Amino acid sequence: MSLVREPDHTSSPNSPTPIVGRPRWERQYTFHLLVTDTIVVLGAVVLAQYVRFGSTPTTGLMSRYDTVCSVALVIIWLSALAGFRARSPRYLGAGIEEYRRLVAASFWSFGAVAMCELLIKLSVSRGYLAVALPVGVIGLVLSRLQWRKYVTRQRARGNYQTSVLAIGDRGGVSNLASELIEDPSCGYRVVGIAIPGYGPPRGEYVTICGEQIPIVGGEAQVFEAIRTHGADTVAIAGTEHFGVKGIRKLIWELEPMNVELVVSPGVMDVARSRLVMRPIAGLPLLYIDKPQYLGAKRIQKRAFDFCFALTALAVASPILVCAALIIKLGSKGPVLYSAERIGIDGKPFQMLKFRTMVEGADRQLPKLLGVNESDGLTFKMKDDPRITPAGRVLRRFSIDELPQFVNVLRQEMSVVGPRPPLRREVERYDGDVQRRLLVKPGVTGLWQVSGRSDLPWEKAVRLDLSYVDNWSMVGDVLIIIKTFRAVLERNGAY
Repeated sequence: MSLVREPDHTSSPNSPTPIVGRPRWERQYTFHLLVTDTIVVLGAVVLAQYVRFGSTPTTGLMSRYDTVCSVALVIIWLSALAGFRARSPRYLGAGIEEYRRLVAASFWSFGAVAMCELLIKLSVSRGYLAVALPVGVIGLVLSRLQWRKYVTRQRARGNYQTSVLAIGDRGGVSNLASELIEDPSCGYRVVGIAIPGYGPPRGEYVTICGEQIPIVGGEAQVFEAIRTHGADTVAIAGTEHFGVKGIRKLIWELEPMNVELVVSPGVMDVARSRLVMRPIAGLPLLYIDKPQYLGAKRIQKRAFDFCFALTALAVASPILVCAALIIKLGSKGPVLYSAERIGIDGKPFQMLKFRTMVEGADRQLPKLLGVNESDGLTFKMKDDPRITPAGRVLRRFSIDELPQFVNVLRQEMSVVGPRPPLRREVERYDGDVQRRLLVKPGVTGLWQVSGRSDLPWEKAVRLDLSYVDNWSMVGDVLIIIKTFRAVLERNGAY
């Protein structure tokens, strides 16, 4: 599928020719979403009318009135989805913003209908609305989930890509490009790098995440590089080389070319909920809220942890009994394994797990340190000879970690949090990694849903620090949902 759109003939004669633009797939994909949204909304409203009033209303007048109300609700609902930009290409296939806008537009629509019913007595049945709203919201979210899976598959094949030209110094553009390339599901392909002051291109390449990206020259070669490499987005890493007037001029020059401009604010791993953009004296200033791991939020998290852990232990009790029997019959030693871990504020505690190794496995560790497969402070070994046959099964499905919910009830751990570290790891922490100890370690976390034991040390630390700074209840629920998928897929479990 071509990523080049047709020239915009509405541009003035003196404007640069719009060689590139937003990829055609975005327009087609947005149209497909519009069709799907319309089908879901129509289906929800028709179902609500049928459930509430039946297929044969008592009078023709009532039937016509119900139909008029249904048509009006469909129009309002679809208009709200458009008004909330629920199909904007900026939010497609990444993060939860797309779903948030779907839900917000739906509740706004029904809120508007409820206000009209209250003010002008429309006599709209509450039962009718009570059926249409949940059915419609669930249908919209599920349809977007399926479309997102489709986009992810297409991007894995190299389709549905946004071509990016990155501008900035070597360090800045390297970080920006690595972040864009590292996750293929985001759909960004860096086609070139421009370095201010570099001069004309000299045939040099920069290798980032295994990809060779050409250096297209300096700022003077940007527009030629856009045409040559087919970029439809320009990303700036650091604005100090341009200044306020330079950025404004770049916006003006890119506008007739139909090329998007994005600017990296220079901060990483900050959740959208902590970011607020405020225009002050003509300057867009980015406010970053403080992390929320103290005060009332901690009490809220503690209550959630207690209820979830109690429920999990009750539901999983048959699995716990079966696992204990398998361990006891399979090898000598206790059923449970207790090991010291470092918790919140550096306080040690005894973490519980089902025993998956032979008795006395800790004494064999010094002999195995020479074959450690980890690139950091942890010990990792795929074919660890100390693991029992039963232990491999328990680890593969993370059943060995279920006793940690007892630690949660003891308030030593949380359901979601950073990975529980060993004392020898904590003793080698630098200043940044120490922030992992500001919250309780978790039974699961971002590290669990992002690769588990396959994660490099630096990536695992970054995920933990990101969790500490961006914690939220919604985030915890999403991590728990993703944990079930990670366990079923059995990626990185050994």
